[in-house]
Amino acid sequence: MSAENSVIRFLKDWTLPVAIAMGTCCYLTFYSVPQLDALGNELAPVFDVIFPLFVFLTLFVTFCKVNFHQMRPHRWHFGILVAQLLLVAVNIVVILWAKDVAASGSHLAGHDGLFTSPLLWEALLTCIIGPAASAAPVVVGKLGGNISTMTTYVLISSLASALLIPLVFPMLEQTVHVSFLTAFLIILEKVSIVLLLPLVLGWLMQHYVKGVCAWIAAQPNLSFYCWSVSLSITTGITVKNIVHSSASLLLLLLIAVSTFVLCFVQFGIGRAVGRRLGEEVNSGQALFQKNTALSIWVAYMYLHPVASVGAGCYVLWQNIINSLELWQYRRTNG
Repeated sequence: MSAENSVIRFLKDWTLPVAIAMGTCCYLTFYSVPQLDALGNELAPVFDVIFPLFVFLTLFVTFCKVNFHQMRPHRWHFGILVAQLLLVAVNIVVILWAKDVAASGSHLAGHDGLFTSPLLWEALLTCIIGPAASAAPVVVGKLGGNISTMTTYVLISSLASALLIPLVFPMLEQTVHVSFLTAFLIILEKVSIVLLLPLVLGWLMQHYVKGVCAWIAAQPNLSFYCWSVSLSITTGITVKNIVHSSASLLLLLLIAVSTFVLCFVQFGIGRAVGRRLGEEVNSGQALFQKNTALSIWVAYMYLHPVASVGAGCYVLWQNIINSLELWQYRRTNG
């Protein structure tokens, strides 16, 4: 195999880590070289347009492959929702305990109070309470799962999170003055623009532009590569938030490690639920792969900006794990 073919094969096999590395390197380059400030300012509005465009293309291509007749609720959907609610409840209890410890000045808040810092647990909560990622059907499709039932769960999960978030966060932060209805409608609007529009267009393409739709569906990796571009931009934004965070380095490291562990916890619970209900691949991705863009918005809206670092780190970890899943699937299935 030639060197050129080896490079192409490597890029195909490890697209997600390459996208993460590119996003990180690009941002750090612009951050470290003052001469690039003017160029960075000119490119910022371009990326503001490119990012939602590639998110839209990712989902549109995926929904051209969806079997809409299979889009109905399944047992595993409710199993994963129950698991998510239990994780949210446990996290809320820990946050309230941490707030009591911090308020009382207890000796339990040793080591600068990092492990009992409400910020740490609130950062984790944003990674639990958020809906399943809009791009989850893309990974499910490459892992041999059912894209249609995964798409259904993304819709159900988005509605559940839109109901849950305005109920939970005002209870934790009494300073928040956003009504339930306002927050619910804002979240629905954010999800609808990203999710429902490409879904409707995918349905229209399947019924009225069948030739073009068939050609799009025949491109096996098109949605995956569109998603990798979005991931690269997301990574750059994540690194920017971390670099400019006001939190201590130790707290940032603790949040990063904790979200890494949380990835495996949610992935393991999702797979365990799926094994019992007959959809292991879909269930694992449903509970573990999160809409981190919405989680970051939730952190800024209801909590402290530092809490958004949790969702930022989570998006990196979940895509590294996705890469390992895809590698293992290729290795097992040729």
